[in-house]
Amino acid sequence: MLSVLRGMFIFPLHLSLQLINLSFWAILIICLGLLKFVLPFAFISRAFNPVLDFMLCAFGVISVRLIRLFNPVQFDVQIDGELSKEHWYLMMPNHLSWLDIILLVDFAADKIPAPKFFLKKELIWLPFVGLGAWALDMPFMQRYSREFVEKKPHLKGKDIQTTKRSCEKFRSCPTTVINFVEGSRFTQQKHLYRKSPFTHLLPPKAGGIAFTLAAMGELFTGILDVTIMYPDNPQRPMLNMLTGRLGRVILRVTVAPVQADIIGDYFNDEDFKQGFQTWLNARWTHKDTQINLLSGDQ
Repeated sequence: MLSVLRGMFIFPLHLSLQLINLSFWAILIICLGLLKFVLPFAFISRAFNPVLDFMLCAFGVISVRLIRLFNPVQFDVQIDGELSKEHWYLMMPNHLSWLDIILLVDFAADKIPAPKFFLKKELIWLPFVGLGAWALDMPFMQRYSREFVEKKPHLKGKDIQTTKRSCEKFRSCPTTVINFVEGSRFTQQKHLYRKSPFTHLLPPKAGGIAFTLAAMGELFTGILDVTIMYPDNPQRPMLNMLTGRLGRVILRVTVAPVQADIIGDYFNDEDFKQGFQTWLNARWTHKDTQINLLSGDQ
């Protein structure tokens, strides 16, 4: 009873502070992005981009400090490999909650370059999110299916070329690209619906990550295979966080090399497609085993 009453008191206060933090940085990011748009000079972008990245990371760091203030949370973070803010990374985390995004931005703040998310082109129209992502130079992808390319063969490879052009700006500034390979947050319902072969994960969607590697794989210094767990709050960790009941948070980060055989034309090369799926499923099998082992320690 006391826990419920405590949660009812904490929730509106914590939620309000989180929303204030989000809206404050979002407004600054959008305003600076619009200013950069009306002053399209290279030296302006070079001056503004570090400030925009700082704002994104500041949002994540302050949000996590609020989480620590209102929750008895314990962070268990282990990194297998060396990280640098001077390198380019492709991050592949599992996805459990909207809380994942906050934690990953906070993780990046003092270890790796500011994160960027690859987004569907349609999301540019989503209020605040679309403009904020645009201001932060997050790439919006336009994908063409094999069937579409067969009908219009002159478009073959154009989707990757377009994304490559949008990523040219990353060549002069180290960047972390985050791709949630499962394509959605994990729930038991989705797990059953997709007939997942994994115990704790949804089946990975290979197309998006393959597209990202084809578009800018030569830029990446390494792949960050990230495992996220909320062992004390497996259900609704975001709600538990807002009500002051978030317990342990586990992050396991493995730095892997970007091998030449995982860069190719996933949508039009059947041999590459099968090989890439084998590689990605092997990583997901390892991740599922890791979660099983960590769960067994609880």
